[in-house]
Amino acid sequence: MNTLRSFSLTGLVLASTLFAGAVQAADQHDAAWYGVAAPDHTAQRKIEIKADTRWVNVTNGETVTFVADGQRFTFHFQTYPTTQVVDLATLAPAGVSIKPVRVYVAESPENRG
Repeated sequence: MNTLRSFSLTGLVLASTLFAGAVQAADQHDAAWYGVAAPDHTAQRKIEIKADTRWVNVTNGETVTFVADGQRFTFHFQTYPTTQVVDLATLAPAGVSIKPVRVYVAESPENRG
């Protein structure tokens, strides 16, 4: 019986360690996981990040220019699976300082069945 408990406890510890590692790995994706930087003139819309902005919504396949504190960058979203959540700072190029803002990437209407 003690062997069974020990085995179960070991399995539980291993599972929780793997889960924690998976969550940490998901937070460590770089911008390429969500799409690519794009030229400003290709943007379909502009989103201004204000002091009270906590989150924004975009659509997979969309190209968006983000503007915050006089800084701007444009990003084309191309994710798989299509629904993702990412911190805007992950997408910003080097040298662009962005406050914590969650970007919710929705599935493109063209991809819905």
